[in-house]
Amino acid sequence: MAPQQNIVSPLLRDKKIFCFGFGYTASFLSLKLSACGWKISGTTTDPDKRAFLKKNGIDAWVFDRNHGIPDPFHTFEGVTHVLLSVPPDSEGDPVFDVHGEDLAGIKNLEWVGYLSTTAVYGDQNGNWIDETAPATPSSLRGSRRLKAEQQWKSLYLHDGLPLHIFRLSGIYGPGRSAIDAVRSGTARRIEKPGHAFNRIHVEDIVQVLIASMNKPSPGSVYNLADDTPSPSHEVIQFACNLVGIESPPLIPYDQAGSAPIVQSFYKENKRIRNDKIKNELGVELLYPDYRSGLQSCMEVEKETAELLQFSGEDAPAG
Repeated sequence: MAPQQNIVSPLLRDKKIFCFGFGYTASFLSLKLSACGWKISGTTTDPDKRAFLKKNGIDAWVFDRNHGIPDPFHTFEGVTHVLLSVPPDSEGDPVFDVHGEDLAGIKNLEWVGYLSTTAVYGDQNGNWIDETAPATPSSLRGSRRLKAEQQWKSLYLHDGLPLHIFRLSGIYGPGRSAIDAVRSGTARRIEKPGHAFNRIHVEDIVQVLIASMNKPSPGSVYNLADDTPSPSHEVIQFACNLVGIESPPLIPYDQAGSAPIVQSFYKENKRIRNDKIKNELGVELLYPDYRSGLQSCMEVEKETAELLQFSGEDAPAG
């Protein structure tokens, strides 16, 4: 496991963050921030999860497009930071539509982070791309995320919302990795020559977010990916080796007969550069490749079992 002391620590203390969509990433982020005196609050779509969060000292509200926060003025009072990770729907971003103006009106708001996806870049024929690449989504999820980015950007441009956009690669970590797919028997080793997936460990997402909070730059866009885009079948093979079970057979992509959602991932091929988070935010990745990341997952999975009990909401993989 990478040494935990390397992770970026919050320079700010005793702040207040509101997380729209208290999912996997927000759960890990809240653990780091609460240790520094931050007050944590947020939303979920599940009443049972709301009760779970409140039991653990997190103020929580049930939110969806048809159920807004009853008293946003009071709820957002004193909020200094906002994390946005509610998935967009066919109409756009529910948070923007219901509470966008409320968030833009928060006094002394220091930082807003929107968790998007690298799917906004569409297919790039396997080439390396950075944040200057055009956003040309070729999937429904990519198109919806780009629309949501544009919605929030309008508040940055017209109302001064301190917006930061984070385009995430496939998120993995304890309880949500190739190890879990292997153990459940759902893992498949599909080979498509020349194709690579990008991924990012949840703890590296957390340290990028905190680094951005420490050094805000409203209007900025950041790619989040590790250093080593890799074929999916290699990752599954490594996970099988870690768990100590025989790997599933290698299947050529044209014989896989995959579901439409799986096919959509394989139709897009790109390699994401992460130089900006290193050069501008000073981030040193804890897990620069899937090998170090999966080894860490094996070591900490028992410690995070309770945390993962309610962690269903998050930005989709790209």
